[in-house]
Amino acid sequence: MPAARRPYAARVPLETRREQLLDAALAIIVREGYAGISIDAIAKQAGVTRPVVYGAFDDLGDLLGSLLDRQQLRAVTQLAEVLPESLPDGDPDAFLLATVRALIDRVLADPDTWRPVLVAGDSTPAVVRDRIDGDRQRIRRQIADLLAVGIERRGGPDLDVEVASYAAIAVLESFGRLLLEGRLEGERMVGFAAALLRGLR
Repeated sequence: MPAARRPYAARVPLETRREQLLDAALAIIVREGYAGISIDAIAKQAGVTRPVVYGAFDDLGDLLGSLLDRQQLRAVTQLAEVLPESLPDGDPDAFLLATVRALIDRVLADPDTWRPVLVAGDSTPAVVRDRIDGDRQRIRRQIADLLAVGIERRGGPDLDVEVASYAAIAVLESFGRLLLEGRLEGERMVGFAAALLRGLR
């Protein structure tokens, strides 16, 4: 009996094919971690042959670099939508609670972007970890600036904003992991943040 032929991969525009392959790679990373990534695995996930993959990317490193660029841009764009460079006018406590809600909405709406960031496994390449850490430190400094203005505006408490920014990043990342794992609901997180702010008055 002749072997079943692999379905023919229809000719599509290069950019469309690249996005398809990046989506396939991301699906593997979300499901198996970076340990499951290979050209063969990506081709199988996308339903194409190895030559199709090599027609879109030079090699696995090229593909993963493009995926990292794309996912970093998506994550940073989502953060920029909810975390301004400067604190807007109004009640800083209300701003913080609205920001927490917005971050929760972003994570739940696009879990595949956030899972490789928040649940990075042991197989995550060093280049990916370095990129994540660079973004983490940039966001932490932004949070420190917002905290300094917010604390001054609300008249306290007297906190070391650098230490507080590290604590905020740690809590936000932990909350994000709990959300993705379905172990904690978003409204409970918002309620905790509200109670914490009341205790700091």
